[in-house]
Amino acid sequence: MVRVQKIPTLQQTYTGYKAKLILEDGSVFDGIGFGYPSEIGGEVVFNTGMVGYTETLTDPSYRGQILCMTYPLIGNYGVPSFDIKDEYGLPKFFESDKIQVKALLIHDLSDIASHWSCAKTLDQWLYEERVPGIYGIDTRALTKKLRVKGVMMGAVVVSKEEREITDLQLKEALASARYEGLNFMPEVSTDRPQEYGDKDKDCIVVLDTGVKYSIIRNIMRTGYRVVRLPWDATHEQIMSYNPKGVVISNGPGDPKVCMPTIKTASKLIKESTPTLGICLGNQILALAGGADTYKLKFGHRGQNKPCIDRHSNQVYVTSQNHGYGIDPKTLGKSGFKIWFENADDDTVEGIEHKSKPIIAVQFHPEASPGPYDCMYVFDRFKEIIVNGTSKKPTSSSSSEQKLPRKSTRTTVKKKTNKPLKKSAKKKGVKKGAKG
Repeated sequence: MVRVQKIPTLQQTYTGYKAKLILEDGSVFDGIGFGYPSEIGGEVVFNTGMVGYTETLTDPSYRGQILCMTYPLIGNYGVPSFDIKDEYGLPKFFESDKIQVKALLIHDLSDIASHWSCAKTLDQWLYEERVPGIYGIDTRALTKKLRVKGVMMGAVVVSKEEREITDLQLKEALASARYEGLNFMPEVSTDRPQEYGDKDKDCIVVLDTGVKYSIIRNIMRTGYRVVRLPWDATHEQIMSYNPKGVVISNGPGDPKVCMPTIKTASKLIKESTPTLGICLGNQILALAGGADTYKLKFGHRGQNKPCIDRHSNQVYVTSQNHGYGIDPKTLGKSGFKIWFENADDDTVEGIEHKSKPIIAVQFHPEASPGPYDCMYVFDRFKEIIVNGTSKKPTSSSSSEQKLPRKSTRTTVKKKTNKPLKKSAKKKGVKKGAKG
């Protein structure tokens, strides 16, 4: 007899609070609070992904930010147990040990959560981690505002008090909001060396500037053990492990505040150490080579961002989460050239050194959440370690994942993260907000 496991069905509990969001331009959005009642300020950003909210909320790259999910229904499959591990002993459905966002903004919170892996509801999870959330706001209007004006500071007030939330409360919460120039590394990086995998295997050192578990997982997938070091580890500390290569991870904030990491990366470049940069690591390597970075208007955050591999002219759909980019005009004397570019706005999505075994991507090849089209980046890094050069990339077909067909570049592009024409600033942007 085959017994069918009963699928859990859980109902929301920590909801129904008074809640408001205020932006630095004075716009106020009313909604219903859930999670943990509190007041918090941060940079307001949006993510266009449809699934994977447990992975998204635990991504350290969101540290210091208030996240708006554009997909209208969130929470329907609940939150799985942290105790569910993969074959490498890493949490299967989470990218770090806690929620990283400062607050969550969604259109509709599912009344019930039902899934075979469901252990708790989204509102319960936020409550346990002391993170406030708001649902019932016009996330479309909010997203349009951020696209037109750019990301901006904001504050969330969620209260279980009977009295109304006052304008003074909102303004005081907003006044405390900070993001630019902050160094989030002490909050997201390990404070001691950590090792993963078989000690008899060759070692890859990960400089942890906010690494996701999926990056560690994919390094192990290619046959290495991982040594995870703090973000400010020196070149000498890295080399003491005799690594075959180094990965500089993703992470939050402005790459220019990571001066110790940039200094270490400069030495890695000088010594021709096989190195892979991912997201923030991509920017750090560019800065270490003498290039410059800048802040994007509203960033790239989602699971459907098209990137063109300049080697094959093939377009890949990628998962992304970043608010800064590399200035292509400054790459000339850095020793790097462009490897990937964004098909929407021509921003730099990957670089490779002209003569050294060093590559980097701005997107997340490990996905989680998102498509697995670019897992071959990890395989290429392994090939670079073996062959000692970045000149001849591995074929993407070597990856175990099914890849999309070749695509030709379109001649008409949407210039995202570029200033929009005044005609695009419609009155509808303010719909659902009180200014």
